[in-house]
Amino acid sequence: QVQLVESGGGSVQAGGSLGLSCAASGYTFSNYCMGWFRQAPGKEREGVAAISGGGLRTYYADSVKGRFTISRDNAKKSLYLQMNSLKPEDTAMYYCAATGFCSSSWYRSDWYNYWGQGTQVTVSS
Repeated sequence: QVQLVESGGGSVQAGGSLGLSCAASGYTFSNYCMGWFRQAPGKEREGVAAISGGGLRTYYADSVKGRFTISRDNAKKSLYLQMNSLKPEDTAMYYCAATGFCSSSWYRSDWYNYWGQGTQVTVSS
């Protein structure tokens, strides 16, 4: 059974940085496209970033381009999201997810088969 566990969330002031991690188990990690999603109270879940199985292709939401960086270490079966220049609007529960391959639909939550439990990110003014 595939398991994804996020970590690294916390509270930070606007302009600060946080790094999120997602540890995977139970499947061949390198064969999967991995994504980060976030959901704030009262809002729909939105795609933040995604990365191909080999790590050569990355995708970002316009709202985070230039501030967030997605990466992976297949040897460690880990996914990362480095978040810089954080804004209050980045406050949300952040989730990692896995699917067979990245596509033009990478930002759709229904494209993904497996999900972590989420880690909270709070950015204060």
